[in-house]
Amino acid sequence: MNPPKPKLDDLRIERTDKPESNSPAWVWGAVFLVVLVVTAGIVWWVRRPSAVEVRTVLAREVSAASSDHTVLNASGYVTARRAATVSSKVTGKVIEVMIEEGMKVQEGQVLARLDDTNVKAGLRLAEAQLESARKSLEETRVRIKEAEQELQRIADLIKHRISTQADFDHAEASVLSLKAKLEQQQADVTVAERQVSSWQQQMDDTIIRAPFSGIVTSKNAQPGEMISPISAGGGFTRTGICTIVDMASLEIEIDVNESYINRVEADQPVEATLDAYSDWKIPCKVIAIIPTADRQKSTVKVRVGFDKLDKRILPEMSVKVAFRETASPGQITARSVTLPKSAVQQQDGRDVVLVVQAGRAERRAVTVSSTRNEEVMISAGVGSGERVVADWPKGLVGGMAVKEMNSSKHE
Repeated sequence: MNPPKPKLDDLRIERTDKPESNSPAWVWGAVFLVVLVVTAGIVWWVRRPSAVEVRTVLAREVSAASSDHTVLNASGYVTARRAATVSSKVTGKVIEVMIEEGMKVQEGQVLARLDDTNVKAGLRLAEAQLESARKSLEETRVRIKEAEQELQRIADLIKHRISTQADFDHAEASVLSLKAKLEQQQADVTVAERQVSSWQQQMDDTIIRAPFSGIVTSKNAQPGEMISPISAGGGFTRTGICTIVDMASLEIEIDVNESYINRVEADQPVEATLDAYSDWKIPCKVIAIIPTADRQKSTVKVRVGFDKLDKRILPEMSVKVAFRETASPGQITARSVTLPKSAVQQQDGRDVVLVVQAGRAERRAVTVSSTRNEEVMISAGVGSGERVVADWPKGLVGGMAVKEMNSSKHE
């Protein structure tokens, strides 16, 4: 039996009533994931922890051999090697004072003036006497010329036997007498000139000048007061106009007990700390050991000089010093850094610090070689010039964002 023949309707494609979606499910999943990540980022940005403000210090490198071992502690005062209470050479009344405390003055600058009325009168009198002496000198020279001419005429008359020898001798004596008078008058002119110079010096003595460059630390006299180079007048006479200090000559003066003077030597390194700036360590060195002892106090005076002067160092400031051990010749000095004690914390039995790197606190383990006063010496873990958190705020840990406040004076 033959199979039925296919009809045209059998070739028609059947379509469903609901067309399939053109967007597969994974596309919608990706969109949802992106929205979720963006939302999470926005939430983190809004609720992110703010940077913690911290105070930092700069790790300073020091030589362990020269600065690590203190052989002697002492105290003293800042003194000026060059200081003077400026007074006048003569007693007089002050009419003008041209300085104030804190003023810088140069050598030779006028500081004050005294009343010069009487000195001016004496100077004018001496100048008049000098002028009179010079006029008398000119008159005598004219008379000498006249006497010499008279002597020549008498000599000619004697040749013709008209005049006598007595007339000649009288004329000659007149010439010699006038020449002697001329020499005396020349000496009188010299005396008068020196008298004028003396009065001019007295005029200059009424002007008080700075003996050297420095700073005025005290003003001791006012216009109208009497001043004298010596104390007089029952305390009503001043002995000085002002006090000038050469700030370039500042040094430290220390009385060391003679039992420990063997620990001090010339050029020995010293670390000084002013009582006014207890966190500021000033490098110094021994200038000289005065070769005599004070039998009253059993001490030896030691002069210590600053390696570099600073405007914060003032005369008569109290200071504490630490004499350091001097490195032996050829000794290799280990290098360490110094930090305040508050910068080092104990965690898990180790000493750690927080170093500020790229705005974040980086936790580091360090090796503390020694402790001195309020400082610690770090021999490993921190390099010179790195900034370290000085005081750990509560809750601060490594990795947190930090913001530096004003640095500590430890620098």
